Amino acid sequence: MTVILGVNAFHADSAAALVKDGEIVCAVEEERFSRIKHCAGFPVQAITWCLYESGLQISDINHICINTDPKAHRLRRLRYVISKQVDLKFVWNRWKNKLERSDLKRQLKASFPNETINAELHYVEHHRSHMASAFFASPYEEANIISVDGFGDFASAAWGFGDQSKIRIDGQIFFPHSLGAFYTAITQFLGFPNYGDEYKVMGLAPYGEPRYVDAMREIVLLKDSGEFALNLEFFQHTGKKHLDHQWSQGSPSVGRHWNDNLETLLGPARAEGDKLEQRHMDIARSTQVIYEDAFFNLLTALYKKNSCPRLCIAGGCGANSVANGKVTLRTPFKQVYVQAAAGDAGGALGSALEVWHKLGYTRSKPMLTAYLGAQSEKNTILELINSNDVQRQLINSGCKYYVLEDDQICNEVVNAIIDGLVVGWYEGKMEWGPRALGHRSILGDPRRSDMKDILNLKIKRRESFRPFAPSVLREEVSNWFEQDGDVPFMMQVFTIREEKRPLIPAVTHVDGTGRLQTVTKEQNCRYYDLIRLFYTKSGVPMILNTSFNENEPIVCTPNQALDCFLRTKMDILVLENVLITREQ
Repeated sequence: MTVILGVNAFHADSAAALVKDGEIVCAVEEERFSRIKHCAGFPVQAITWCLYESGLQISDINHICINTDPKAHRLRRLRYVISKQVDLKFVWNRWKNKLERSDLKRQLKASFPNETINAELHYVEHHRSHMASAFFASPYEEANIISVDGFGDFASAAWGFGDQSKIRIDGQIFFPHSLGAFYTAITQFLGFPNYGDEYKVMGLAPYGEPRYVDAMREIVLLKDSGEFALNLEFFQHTGKKHLDHQWSQGSPSVGRHWNDNLETLLGPARAEGDKLEQRHMDIARSTQVIYEDAFFNLLTALYKKNSCPRLCIAGGCGANSVANGKVTLRTPFKQVYVQAAAGDAGGALGSALEVWHKLGYTRSKPMLTAYLGAQSEKNTILELINSNDVQRQLINSGCKYYVLEDDQICNEVVNAIIDGLVVGWYEGKMEWGPRALGHRSILGDPRRSDMKDILNLKIKRRESFRPFAPSVLREEVSNWFEQDGDVPFMMQVFTIREEKRPLIPAVTHVDGTGRLQTVTKEQNCRYYDLIRLFYTKSGVPMILNTSFNENEPIVCTPNQALDCFLRTKMDILVLENVLITREQ
C-alpha cells in the first residue's frame, strides 16, 4: 500500500489531501475546522482529520508533499531582484514565506511532536501541482491543461499537455505579469478589499456595460503568441514598493495591487462600503471582458499547439466560472473539466497526484465526486439532538424534530420548498472545494422571484447583486440551458434558454445565465431523488442551492449546522434523517 499526503501550507486556503494506491480518499480545507475564511498557515487540523478518516497515523504515510518548490525559477528570481532594484523588505517577506513553506519537516515535527514521521518529503512546483490536480483528477486520458492564478513559485500561469500518467509543461508566464493580479487589483479598486473577493466582481459584471474595455486594453496587453503582459505603470505589486501580505496564520491578506495611475485612467476608486454606482458595474463588466479576451487568446494558442479537444483548467482563476462556461463557445475545445477545488487548496491534491505518477504507478482514478470531506454518523446526530442542552435550545426556539425515512424526508422538504420555505440540508460527506453541492447546502424554490430577497433577509445578508445557483438533473440540462455538459462541481456558467428564464427567476442572473451544478443518481442519490421529486410536483428539474453558512466557512459538523439554523431564520433543518421544524 502506498499512501501519499499532500498539503497546501502557508498560503491562503491551506488544505490537506490523501491519496491511497492512486485513489483520492479524502481532501479538506483547514477553514472548515478553524472557521476562518480562506485560512492560511499550516493545515494541522485538516491533516489530522485526513489521518483519522483513513484510520492511519502520520507514521503510516509513505510520502508527504507540498505544492511549492523552493528551487523553482531561482535564477530568474535573482535576476529580477537585481535588475529591478526590488525593495528589500518586499524581498525579505517573500523569502520568509518561502522558508516557512520549504521547512516541511520541521512543521510536521512541531505539529505531531509525539509521533514518528517516516515519509519521504517532496516539493512540487506550484503550477505543476495545479495542472496535476486538474488533469490527473479528470476522466481524460489525454487533454490540454492550463493553470492561471495570482502567483506561485514566481509564475502566474502555465500550460501544457497531459498524456496518461505524464504532464508536459509547454510554457509559463512569470512575475510580475498575472491575470490574477489584474483581477485582484480591480477588485480592490472597486472597494472589495478582502482576500477572495474577486467573485463579487464576477457577480457584479452582468449589471454593467463594457464601457471601459478600450481603456483597460492599456492595462492588459495581448500577444499573437497567446501570451499576455501587464502594463506595470498601473500596478504596485512589482516589488519596487513593500506590500503587506499575510500567509502565515489565520485570515490571509494582500496589499493594494494598484497605484494612482489607475484612477487617472478609470476615475476615482470606490471606498469600501460606498454605494455601488453604474460606473462601478461598468468597470466590473469591462474587467471580465478583458480577462476573457486574454484567457481565450491563450487557450486558442494552446489548441493550435495540441489540437486535442479536451481541456483541464486549474488555478485561482479557474474559479472564474463565467469564463469557464464560454470555453466551448469561444475556442475550439469541446470538453472542459474543472476540478472542484481549482484554487490553491487544490494544490494539496495536485502535489499528491503528481508524486503518485512520478513514482511510476499507473494512472490514478478520476475524481468524479467532490464528497471527500468529514461525515457524521446518524447515531452522533441523534445523540446531539437528544442532549439536554440542545433540547432546551429547541424548546426555547419553538422547534420540533422528527426522525424520518429517506422518502419521507424528501417529500417533507419538497413540500416545504414549494411553500416558499428555506431548508438547511446536511447529509453525507462534506464537499471539497468552495461550492456547496447538496451535502452542506441551503435550498429554496427557483420559481419564486422573491426567493433571493427571502434568503438574504433570513440568512445570507449579502450583496443583492450576487446570484444564487441551480442544482439541475443532469439529463435535463439541454432542455433548460443553451449548452450541454457535465458540471458536477458548479464551476461553469451556462446561458439559460430564453423561454425558461421566467420560470426560474431565483436562479437566473440578470444576463440570463446560471452557475449550474449537474446532479446524477450515481454520484448523489438522495439529493438527486429530492430534485426529481420537486420536478414531479413542480415541472422544474432543479432547485436553488446556496452554501450552508452565514458569513463564515461552509458548516462542517452537525453542531455548526444546528447553530447556523438556530441563529438565523431558516425554516427547516435536515440532519441526515432528522428533520427539525420551526412551529408556525
